[in-house]
Amino acid sequence: MNDTITAISTTLGIGAISIIRVSGNDAIKIVNKIFKGRDLEKVNTHTINYGYIMDGNIKIDEVLVSVMRAPKTFTREDVVEINTHGGIAITNKVLELLLLNGCRLAEPGEFTKRAFLNGRIDLIEAEGVMDLINAKTEKSRKIAMNEVNGEVSKLIKDLRKNIIEILANIEVNIDYPEYEDIEEMTNKIILDNVENITLKINNILKKSEDMKIIKEGIKTIIIGSPNVGKSSILNRLLNEDKAIVTDIAGTTRDIVEGNIQIDGIILNILDTAGIRKTNDVVESIGVKKSLDLIDEADLILYVLNNNEKIIEEEKDILNKIKDKNHIIIVNKIDLEKNIDLSMLDNYILMSIKDDVGIDELRKKIKDMFNLEKINTSDFTYLSSARSISLLKKALISLDDVKKGIKENMPVDMVEIDLKKVWSTLGEIIGETYSDELIDQLFSQFCLGK
Repeated sequence: MNDTITAISTTLGIGAISIIRVSGNDAIKIVNKIFKGRDLEKVNTHTINYGYIMDGNIKIDEVLVSVMRAPKTFTREDVVEINTHGGIAITNKVLELLLLNGCRLAEPGEFTKRAFLNGRIDLIEAEGVMDLINAKTEKSRKIAMNEVNGEVSKLIKDLRKNIIEILANIEVNIDYPEYEDIEEMTNKIILDNVENITLKINNILKKSEDMKIIKEGIKTIIIGSPNVGKSSILNRLLNEDKAIVTDIAGTTRDIVEGNIQIDGIILNILDTAGIRKTNDVVESIGVKKSLDLIDEADLILYVLNNNEKIIEEEKDILNKIKDKNHIIIVNKIDLEKNIDLSMLDNYILMSIKDDVGIDELRKKIKDMFNLEKINTSDFTYLSSARSISLLKKALISLDDVKKGIKENMPVDMVEIDLKKVWSTLGEIIGETYSDELIDQLFSQFCLGK
């Protein structure tokens, strides 16, 4: 990180302004080479300076340049931001001049990565930056803000503090057994403390699953045989003609996507190809995709035809989804009933043609995921799959600790598993990490952030 990086931090296009960001030891020096105005190397930190960007003797643009000296910057390096007029040619020309004068083009997310590596933010706060950019609802924005301002990180730091206090007492007991004024760290005392930490983690996990739903939404697939009304249901939910609807079976051959909000929660809905045996190569690929998505979905909407008997292929699907979150939609109730409803669980009756059942479907989804009961007054919980999986991993290690205690293992052996918990919690906030993880995580950020 000894070099100086630059990138365009605003969307490249026509607009009022564009911002080109520069960060590194030579940031001020390099920008000063192409700036006509005050000497930027002599101006006070955190000032905005008027002038021109120059290419030799040619004026490129009239600009405002913000100078921010380390360490009180986002990256804890010297940072310069050039505010130009928002034109594509102007912005690219300024970027070109910076690259020609010693800057390197930043990788996606590299400014935030430097902020993390320089200790300005932890890993949860870094993820919060990206979550804030990608937030699509007010609730997801609130979650991201709590990540960015460190409130979520405090949950994990407090847990690690609890564990380090236990570990410290164990170490004192092992190293200084002759000290009579030190509380003997028995397995019972450790077990009581571990049970308390387990309770806290379980509570965080419960709330975090809700936060994950708020942030990422509910991946919902609509499946069923051809011509049962899947695409019509999608269109009705979205209130737009997203999918092509015809009387010809097999019209939908690939995945059609859309999303809606229910109580501020996003449903990412996928309309799939009709599931049936077919010799059509293209259609068969779509059918395979539909079946594969069943294992990935958070919610399955399985559509059946009210005026047709349930066939063997449909029975297989019913069996496949029985242990998953699912709602069975019996569509076309405006036609004669031939379906055996006693074979179904958790179903609703619907007629898209007569606009019957859509409101009941929305209510059933709300009830299934407790959308009205999600506590939206406190957004201070984990929301990323990475963080939640690590917290579950820490919980498994805590179970190992409790098992060791109940089997009367020596306290120093119990300590090993406790250290594993402490280390796993450290991975959540980035106290411990692998370079591969960091590179992968920040590569998902936009360029210039």
